[in-house]
Amino acid sequence: MTQKPLKLFNSLTRQLEEFQPVHEGEARVYSCGPTVYNYPHIGNMRAYVFADILGRTLSWKGYKLTHIINITDVGHLTDDADAGEDKMERMAAERAQSIWDIAKHYTEAYWADVKALNIREPAKWSIATDYIDDMLEFAKSIADKHCYELDSGLYFDVSTVEDYGRLARAVTEDGEGRIEAVEGKRNAADFAIWRKTPAGETRQMEWDSPWGRGSPGWHLECSVMGGKLLGFPFDIHTGGIDHREIHHPNEIAQNQAFCCTDGLNVAENSGAKIWMHNNFLVERSGKMSKSAGEFLRLQLLIDKGYHPLAYRMMCLQAHYRSELEFSWEGLGAALTRLKRIVMAVERLKDAEAGDASHQKFAPVREKFDAAMSDDLNTPIALTALEEALAVKKVDAGVKRAVVEEMDAVLGLDLFDLTRADLRIRPNGAEITEEEIDAALVRRKEARAEKDFATSDAIRDELAAKGVEVMDGDPLGWEWKLG
Repeated sequence: MTQKPLKLFNSLTRQLEEFQPVHEGEARVYSCGPTVYNYPHIGNMRAYVFADILGRTLSWKGYKLTHIINITDVGHLTDDADAGEDKMERMAAERAQSIWDIAKHYTEAYWADVKALNIREPAKWSIATDYIDDMLEFAKSIADKHCYELDSGLYFDVSTVEDYGRLARAVTEDGEGRIEAVEGKRNAADFAIWRKTPAGETRQMEWDSPWGRGSPGWHLECSVMGGKLLGFPFDIHTGGIDHREIHHPNEIAQNQAFCCTDGLNVAENSGAKIWMHNNFLVERSGKMSKSAGEFLRLQLLIDKGYHPLAYRMMCLQAHYRSELEFSWEGLGAALTRLKRIVMAVERLKDAEAGDASHQKFAPVREKFDAAMSDDLNTPIALTALEEALAVKKVDAGVKRAVVEEMDAVLGLDLFDLTRADLRIRPNGAEITEEEIDAALVRRKEARAEKDFATSDAIRDELAAKGVEVMDGDPLGWEWKLG
């Protein structure tokens, strides 16, 4: 099968573009990573599922992938628009802990979520504080032509580069209303490259610079790490849609200044050829950070008995550029769909993988390729996977090869998942799976002997312990803990 060319939506040009790598045969991708001052919520994690699907698709298309995800452990203020306190410093003060311990704890929590969602590790996790010297050199190289100094730090003058704000379409000062009002700024949209530590204060993270002791601006970090690790211009820069309004326009302005480039009619002048953004995950309440008083993070889903790959399935069911509404009902539906697929895959696990190019699978493989080549259309790709599993009268090894090929892109880990993995078992349930299974064996024996009184008694006994026996379940899943 000849694969279709990969087309991706470029937020900078607002159009679909065929992927043409900067370096032949390679794909260099930078993804804005987390600020490790707290646990990521599941909306945050949607960005990394999306970036993982992009990376898997590029690998499947035959490109040598170099993917960088940064870890922000300094410089990100409590408001994304350059206002407030440093998130890391504030959390360290609230917890009365070392800022380095805060960063370590939440970085490891983020990595645990990455693993649970079957997100592939990038080529490098770039830690912001490992690149302070590079940030200082970058800032010094652009300071004379593009920056000015105030009492509070070094600021970037956005009027010194062409097309500032094109990514966000923020072409008026009204469009930058969230930017911090700092006395002496030349333009409302100007932003800090380096922040001086205020007189009389000491931060846990601060360094000497030509503009006084302090710390780098959040926007500076990504420009420096992206350019150093991937080289300007690189192929693709990803992030959440919230970054499209301020963080990424500021990053682009720095890239333009550093590379001595011109306007953004040429996308490469932004530092990356393609800028991609996933849309929000939203709740009915409109708030992502809280759900019935609980912080909506991946561990909460697990504690309620949902396998994390049910959430990955939920993400795949929507296009990455569409808003995705979270609900427990929706998560349950995604889990049921995943169960159906896992049940179908169970029959293929003992087969030795054959030749995926078998003619009988040509239509579904072409459908899958067309979907993923069309700006990562995972909802259609999922239907192609299900259609492949439904093909009749075909060698199991051939079907396995086709499904493995598709799963390598979708990342649902289908050949390692089992029915037992996907049973709903909330954290804190006192009855063990072995006890449930033993009770169900006794119940099945009682039903076979038409001893319905014993059968009902066992069901009631299980119900009292929170186990719902699923007699009418078309999937034959047997039980769940409620």
